[in-house]
Amino acid sequence: MRGMGKRTYSPGERAPRSGQYEIRGPRGGQTGKERTVTKGEPFPPTPEPGQKFVLVDPTRH
Repeated sequence: MRGMGKRTYSPGERAPRSGQYEIRGPRGGQTGKERTVTKGEPFPPTPEPGQKFVLVDPTRH
């Protein structure tokens, strides 16, 4: 599965790098939703409580 075992980030945390982040459910399940977040910017609120973000496609410079 994509992103399994990767670090998760909570809404409001600062993104360590730019890219596409998938929203994961409270128990790590995939939601099929992604958000683009720029390095240093805070992660946006998630649609449901307890969800987190996982980097799935880093931006290439």
